[in-house]
Amino acid sequence: MSEIGKTLIAAGLALALIGALLLIAGRIGLPLGRLPGDFSYRGKRVSFFFPLGTSILISVVLSLLLYLISRMHR
Repeated sequence: MSEIGKTLIAAGLALALIGALLLIAGRIGLPLGRLPGDFSYRGKRVSFFFPLGTSILISVVLSLLLYLISRMHR
């Protein structure tokens, strides 16, 4: 059970760090959420936003980061 607890604590800290980085990125003007490929629709009574371009960018960056971390641990 202690391994699960350690894993959950590490995941929580990682999420808090990612959240803090996204807040800082928003304050310095990084255009996450306004990239080409991000879809937004505003109608009379409904609005829809799907950040496809931002999701792809974050996925590529995290994939590269995790790949480099796994290469360092070998």
